[in-house]
Amino acid sequence: MLKDIAFKNRSYRRFDNSVAIPMTTLEELAGLARLCPSAANRQPLRFILCNAPADNEAIFGCLKWAAYLKDWEGPAPAERPSAYIVVLNTAKDWDMAKIDLGIMAQTMLLGAVEKGLGGCMLGAIDREQLREYLGLPAELEISLVLALGKPVEDVRIVDMPEDGSIRYYRDDAGTHYVPKRSTADLILEKRGE
Repeated sequence: MLKDIAFKNRSYRRFDNSVAIPMTTLEELAGLARLCPSAANRQPLRFILCNAPADNEAIFGCLKWAAYLKDWEGPAPAERPSAYIVVLNTAKDWDMAKIDLGIMAQTMLLGAVEKGLGGCMLGAIDREQLREYLGLPAELEISLVLALGKPVEDVRIVDMPEDGSIRYYRDDAGTHYVPKRSTADLILEKRGE
């Protein structure tokens, strides 16, 4: 059921690095993105699929993890992603590509959850370092990096506190909590029955 998959689709930041993700799985996730709607059907996004340990290490070094967790440098080596999908935009001056980006990235992550995996969309990227490592031409915009793996962390949704803080946090046991607004708070108005 879609609700169950959506509920399990959290921003996971710690994985079991010993669980490999085959290239065929990454190709299947890119295939899901291919099926997504695209504004004006321009289909401006392209993907670099990576599950090679040396490349994973280089990509990891270009990313910043969990800005709200000030005392955490990111996942330990054994908890790092087993694969990445680097999302590139061929139409960087076209604002509608950002809509495609959200649709396709979320669809790929939902597909990962369906396969027993998890992931995280990362936008805090040293783009120039990653561009240089991947040998990308300037006309390709690095939009997002999807980190993928077998999650090893407990991520829980909690009600937003009375002070309205949106900051996620971890307890002493490492459980990750994500405050969410209520459905009633999201709905501004209801018209009809």
